[in-house]
Amino acid sequence: MADRFSGVITPILTPYNDDLSIAEDLYLGHASDCLAGGVHYLSPFGTTGEALSNTVSERMHMLELLVDSSTARADQLMPGTGLCAFEDTLTLCKHAVDLGCAAVMTLPPFFFTQANDEGYYRYFSQLIEAVGSDAMRVCLYHIPQNAGVGISPELAARLNKAFPDIVVAYKDSSGNWDNTQAVIKAAPGISVFPGSESFMIDAMKLGGGGCISASCNTNMSAIRAMYDLARSEDWNGAEAALAPINAHRKAIQDGGLIPALKAFKALQSKDDRWLNLRPPLMNADPALGRALADTLS
Repeated sequence: MADRFSGVITPILTPYNDDLSIAEDLYLGHASDCLAGGVHYLSPFGTTGEALSNTVSERMHMLELLVDSSTARADQLMPGTGLCAFEDTLTLCKHAVDLGCAAVMTLPPFFFTQANDEGYYRYFSQLIEAVGSDAMRVCLYHIPQNAGVGISPELAARLNKAFPDIVVAYKDSSGNWDNTQAVIKAAPGISVFPGSESFMIDAMKLGGGGCISASCNTNMSAIRAMYDLARSEDWNGAEAALAPINAHRKAIQDGGLIPALKAFKALQSKDDRWLNLRPPLMNADPALGRALADTLS
């Protein structure tokens, strides 16, 4: 991994068979397509991958399968690892580190919304110490609208200062540009990744790392091309590429994110297993896929 974590990252969808077991063939095929389309890393079992509807053992098995099948190298993986129970998070983090993953993307423990930065600092510092590996790299995952809790700019800076070679990235899925800016300013040692490519150019102008976006499941080549323009500081070229990318992003958001993406994959692959979501989410409407397809040239 480069000294500074950067790139375009797909929080990869998790397809299910009709019995709601993971459709391993679809999963591996999609992972391969994302990498071939230009993304730098895959992030299995984030929000877009319905992470909290999958067991610890399922998540570990799929990481191993990605590597053992040669679909992806371990150093192309940044799995989601954050769960409420400390030991479950520790198990997933240790597994990812032992496998050789590039990083782990870790939520703060949720549900206990009365916890504060001091409690979250205790959690993350004890997690890092329990893993006990200099090879560990952590991407802090901020999505307060889903988790009910978040990771403040001050906490990100404190963790990076205490563990400068371990806490190296931050995914901001809040949709709040002011927060993204505040983290970049407070923690210059951290690579900040907006959870939407719509903010990627502005973030990269300030030193941000790229993006970790649901849209990288379906529009990865266009987003990678925009990233490359921004990386070379061709800001005019990058801005010119943004309008059709934003149109696709809006269609995904209007379609409810995961259902829209899965409906598109079902249309693209002609495999209706992609329409399956695990409860409590409802299965995807095929019409969402057609609406999404209309935004791609």
